[in-house]
Amino acid sequence: MDLGLYSAKEFDRGASRLKEILWVAVKCLFFLPPWPMPSAVRVFWLRRFGAQVGHGVVIRAQVNITFPWRLTVGDHVWLGEEVMILNLAPVTIESSVCVSQRAFLCTGSHDFRRETFALKTKPIVLRSGCWVAAQAFVGPDVEIGGGAVLAAGSVTFRDIPANALAQGNPAQVIEHPIRRS
Repeated sequence: MDLGLYSAKEFDRGASRLKEILWVAVKCLFFLPPWPMPSAVRVFWLRRFGAQVGHGVVIRAQVNITFPWRLTVGDHVWLGEEVMILNLAPVTIESSVCVSQRAFLCTGSHDFRRETFALKTKPIVLRSGCWVAAQAFVGPDVEIGGGAVLAAGSVTFRDIPANALAQGNPAQVIEHPIRRS
């Protein structure tokens, strides 16, 4: 690759530069500081910047969301401390989903096989009732099935089926379906 050839000109950021600058200012004031703040304040700002956010959503401190206008969140979702959502493409988080501390949802990567190191983006979908545990990584074009668990520290670039427990790097399904009591 030759980074001198890289160009992001064809990437559509989904909003004006002014809107993006305003979002960064709001993010620095209301999302990134480590002190506690009511989730309702953060939900208010996400909605103002175009996110679709349901009811009963908990957003903890230091959550970093790149483009709220590409974020859809259902009801009763929990986003733990220091969650990162790099949503260069849409991210959909359905209802009753827990994304634990320092989990990373990443919709973008680069084509290392091309000399231009071209940007590639694909959406992420977290289906109802799933749990992305602490420090897990979810890559572009991944769907975590309803009721599934991606264990702490796991890395996935592949879909996880509904009601499965997946762990490791790369994540492997170790239990399907999960036995619930």
